[in-house]
Amino acid sequence: MIVPRRWLIGVALGLGLMAIPARAQQGDGPLVLAAASLQESMTAAADAWARKGHRRPVLSFAASSALARQAGAGARADLFVSADQEWMDYLDQRAMLAPGTRAVFLGNRLVLVTPLKAALDQRPLAAMLRGRIAVADPASVPAGRYAEAALRKLRLWDAAASRLVRAENVRAALALVERGAAPYGIVYATDARASGRVRIAGVFPQSSHPPIVYPLARLRTSSHPEAEGFRRFLLSGEGRAIFARFGFSRR
Repeated sequence: MIVPRRWLIGVALGLGLMAIPARAQQGDGPLVLAAASLQESMTAAADAWARKGHRRPVLSFAASSALARQAGAGARADLFVSADQEWMDYLDQRAMLAPGTRAVFLGNRLVLVTPLKAALDQRPLAAMLRGRIAVADPASVPAGRYAEAALRKLRLWDAAASRLVRAENVRAALALVERGAAPYGIVYATDARASGRVRIAGVFPQSSHPPIVYPLARLRTSSHPEAEGFRRFLLSGEGRAIFARFGFSRR
């Protein structure tokens, strides 16, 4: 099942997801393209950086696939944080990354969520997955790719594939569950933690999908004088501790 694009755009706007700005305003900090699942944590990191006397980074959140494609098409930005290695590879293969700046940043877990007000479901994971499932589009979005890998590994893909409600990014999938439009959703553990309207119904074994990692890199076209400083701050112990507070694991 595919959710109408017009409705998803409304969800995205409601969540505060931004398109890449055409150009930064004079006096802005570096422009950071970050996976949708990083909204709260990256915002906190940008605030912490600004409190140190730096210009606050401009943050653009969306699916890693959308951001990588826009950067690959020439959209000007300074840093890219992907929710998987593949979309970072996409830019690396096009010589879009500044040499020596790519690093694995964070880790996450994959979980099944259900609306907070729904009756507690104590059935096995396989039984719960017989209903409609909100998921980021497995064709391109990292969270959806991890979800498909897990379902295939658990031999549940054939039964679940026709019941997927495909969303443009993981936060849009989360919103579908929050609104009761889908009884279940497959999202990151940090997404579930960020929401007060869902609860975790099950946790996918880490062995059921590729490791969930967030690589970070500075883009070759970056010209902002503070871009490298903010990249190093994110990778520092202080920076990683901010993300750990939001449930991300350190890599």
